[in-house]
Order: sequence, then structure tokens, then C-alpha cells
Amino acid sequence: MIKMAALKQMYADLDFKNVQTFIQSGNVIFQCKSTNRNILEKDISKKIHEIFSFEVPVIVREISDLQTIVKNNPFLSDKSKKESFLHITFLSAEPEKANIEKLNEGQNLPDEFVLINSSVYLYCPNGYSNTKLSNNFFESKLKVVATTRNWKTTKELLKIAEKLG
Repeated sequence: MIKMAALKQMYADLDFKNVQTFIQSGNVIFQCKSTNRNILEKDISKKIHEIFSFEVPVIVREISDLQTIVKNNPFLSDKSKKESFLHITFLSAEPEKANIEKLNEGQNLPDEFVLINSSVYLYCPNGYSNTKLSNNFFESKLKVVATTRNWKTTKELLKIAEKLG
């Protein structure tokens, strides 16, 4: 486990500005000059490996991405769905069409998912810890890296990012 204070310092050492962390799960909000997500992800991942000796995938989203993700959650319009069972799986890239077709085999009611671009919206009424729709499931089907955050965390990350403006 990486201490958030140490992770925050590492980001600052990479010349990122206004670095903030949110809960002990690797959520880091920052500002930087570069807008090339691929380069940022590689640089951050490389630095984590150098400093902490961990091989971890890094997924970067811009504030506009988070705003779109929060706004477009298809489950929010269904008032029978409780927000506490909503999650977002962030994908490292948009999956290829051939891999997306494999997802149809994965619908596992009562859990539901909707893939939009490089985000998977999840509704897991029995809890995320009890679903088969894990990061491993999406990574194996879609051939991309995945990381999941609950809806509350996703909204909080957006809130923090918007305050940085």
C-alpha cells in the first residue's frame, strides 16, 4: 500500500500543481500543462514503479471527461435504482468493437452494465463485492485496463476537480 502523502509528494515532484488525494485508493486530482493522457499515464506509472516498486496501471481523466461521465449515467433516470449501488469502471481506452461484442455474454442479472466510450456504468444491487462484473471481467473481455470507483467517490472526485477549476 502506498501512503497518500507520499503519493501526493510524488505527483508534486513531477511538477503537477494543486495535487490533492481522495481516500486511500490512489485517487489523485492535479493540474498540469500536458494534455496528452497517454504520456501522463506512462510517466506517472513509471514514477510509481521507481519510487514505490509497484507496477500499477494509471488511468487519467480530464475534468471534462468526469463531467460527461457523471452527466451521462444511464441509470440515474431510473428512480428505482439506488445510487449506493452505482459504480463506474474507467477503461484505459475505448475497446475494439470485436471485444465489445464479447460483453453480451457477460450480462449477469440482477447486475447491469452499460458501456459508453471508455466508461462502464454499473448497477450492482447486491453490492460490488458480490458481482462478477469486476475489473478482471472487463479487462479479460475488452482487452483494456480497468479500475472501478463507486458513484459517491466519482462525484466527489469531480467536485474536487471543479474546485481547482
